[in-house]
Amino acid sequence: MARLFLFFLCVSPLSLAAHPHIFIEAGFDIQTDGAGRLTHVRVTWIYDEYYSLLITEDLRLDQDFDGELTDAETERLTGFDMRWVDGFNGDLVATLDGEPLALSGPTEATAELRDGRIITTHLRSVTGTPSLTGHVLSLKPYDETYYTAYEVTQPVTMTGKSVCMLEQIPPNIDEQLARMQQMLLSIDANADLEENDIPMMGAEFATEIRVSCGAS
Repeated sequence: MARLFLFFLCVSPLSLAAHPHIFIEAGFDIQTDGAGRLTHVRVTWIYDEYYSLLITEDLRLDQDFDGELTDAETERLTGFDMRWVDGFNGDLVATLDGEPLALSGPTEATAELRDGRIITTHLRSVTGTPSLTGHVLSLKPYDETYYTAYEVTQPVTMTGKSVCMLEQIPPNIDEQLARMQQMLLSIDANADLEENDIPMMGAEFATEIRVSCGAS
């Protein structure tokens, strides 16, 4: 993460604001039914210590500074990050054989404070419950603006009867940085990034979770 931060500070005025402000460690539980159809994805987010501190102070949690929340404080914390605006994709892009999958908004939210970090989970249902058999599922957690940086450090599991292979494919950071540096250096500092087809940074640095399920 430090290498990304220094790059964006040094390359161009265009990118001075385009470094992460929130760092999240993510994990997934991919849920299928007895027929091997994809039904839900449970998402885990673990926030960095600084952002966790800001939220606990803002919500006036852990006022005795013992690192533990009361039941009432836990209830107040739960769902603080689930108030999504219309059209927000939850910083998760899911595809099946390259075709986009529609995911519901978050349900069954949980939250806790552990070792100074906020940990939340939420459940998202998959529209159409497509079969995974003989197909490839891809999950990519990212904020396209790169205000929030995601790393998949938590477990990625599958719940159900599907027999699948899970792969975690990290981005080629050096290649992406070099490519983006050349793009930024080739345009005017006051240029509009979208008009110049500059890709959104979050997608370029996203880790992919790839799930390949054999044919029956």
